[in-house]
Amino acid sequence: MAGRREWLGLAILVLPVLLISITVTVLYFAVPFLSADLSPSGSQLLWIVDVYAFLLAGLLLVMGALGDRIGRRKLLLLGATAFGLTSAAAAYAPSAELLIVARGLQGAAAATLMPPTLALIRNMFQDPGQRRTAIAIWAAGFAGGSVLGPIVGGWLLERVWWGAVFLINVPIMALLLVLGPILLPERRDPNPGRFDLLSAVLSLAAVLPIVYGVKQLAGGGPAPEVMLAIAVGLAFGWAFVRRQRSLADPMLDLNLFRDRGFGISLLTDTLAIFALVGVFYFITQYLQMVLGLTPFVAGLFTLPAAAMALVGALLGAALVRWFRPGFTIAGGLFTAGVGFAVLALVGHDTHRAVLVLGLALLGGGIGVVQALASDLVVAVAPPERAGAASAALEAGTELGGALGVAVLGSMGLAVYRSAFVPPEGLAPETARAAGETLGGAADVAAGLPDRLGEAVLDSARTAFTASMQVSALVGAGMLAVAAILAAVMLRSVTAEAAPSEQRGTA
Repeated sequence: MAGRREWLGLAILVLPVLLISITVTVLYFAVPFLSADLSPSGSQLLWIVDVYAFLLAGLLLVMGALGDRIGRRKLLLLGATAFGLTSAAAAYAPSAELLIVARGLQGAAAATLMPPTLALIRNMFQDPGQRRTAIAIWAAGFAGGSVLGPIVGGWLLERVWWGAVFLINVPIMALLLVLGPILLPERRDPNPGRFDLLSAVLSLAAVLPIVYGVKQLAGGGPAPEVMLAIAVGLAFGWAFVRRQRSLADPMLDLNLFRDRGFGISLLTDTLAIFALVGVFYFITQYLQMVLGLTPFVAGLFTLPAAAMALVGALLGAALVRWFRPGFTIAGGLFTAGVGFAVLALVGHDTHRAVLVLGLALLGGGIGVVQALASDLVVAVAPPERAGAASAALEAGTELGGALGVAVLGSMGLAVYRSAFVPPEGLAPETARAAGETLGGAADVAAGLPDRLGEAVLDSARTAFTASMQVSALVGAGMLAVAAILAAVMLRSVTAEAAPSEQRGTA
């Protein structure tokens, strides 16, 4: 049974996950401020925003396998040092080019932080009930960071300068470096085999083009170069899988996917994140550009989702004492789907309580799914491969988020363009610009006479709200299908069974 030291260690392990999650979302609100200071080009601005996620997603599998070999605490502390230094470098970057470099290194450092946290929880909490509770707290920290990002960022941007959104990472990482060696045990694979450099290269070559391609889909559609990038990534992914099958000590043990507790849990978690991130892409814009809220106030509106994510995660960990994990995960997916259906009712003049209710249901359901799916993924993996299993889960999370923005974002963009009705008196070229995006409509309206500009904004807000409603309905439908999948495919998986007892063809 875990004691006080382990629970204090858990608090330390939640810190990097919370910060990584905050760092992903906070930059979107800092973009106007750093743009005014550094004057990046359009291409440079995209790289400032995206290079962090590219390197984070691309290196997760590599770092998970590396932590299993050199020690998970050692990798975590090395990553904390690198993350703190690169955060400081990003905060004081004097040019757009150096900020891109700092953001890329920051993403690489983040990849060294995520897999060890969940793997160490797997090692520190041997009792299944305690482990589920610990992972529930970890999952709530991950979800809470996404919500806290706009709140923290909005508060800092209103009072300090844009670099402060990076600089807050430094003291937290310093705390981790001080307390980590005291509270966290060291764990590694006693017989790791050799580290296969070719697998590492193939993993990076597979993930980077795919993540890049799906991110570009949201903005530019299925352009030839975008589809080529995805095809190249898939080709390298096929080569990576072939390579793993031929190795005695693979970077990622593909036999894990034959266990329903691993493969289906990974899939349902990825689908949940797909729907969540895809719809939140619209929610953040709706709060600020339709309702006209400041970033800080908009962030406060998402607090119910964060609070309910914690409640859902802890509730899910408790419910598996009486219900099988598959049915509990299905219940979480169904609850989140109801939340999406409520969000589909939100219009321009809808009472804001409806929005809060939808977000609360969404957060609670996703909290259940993330906590239990994460627990099953790490529980069925051999302890010596916990880092690689954790990395696979987190890579699925990153890919699900990127796909959510790309697919639902592209769908919403198509709905917006078809629903936007230019008001009378608007020049054709100006109407085309306003009909591209909500942000484009706001720029157009700013240069028009008051009455015409307000008419453009009304039409754009109505069209954008329609696109958000359609995306929410799609998210609800996806989670309904995922709920059925979890209930059927995980029906024989028990919370306490050993991995060998849960084997099945997924």
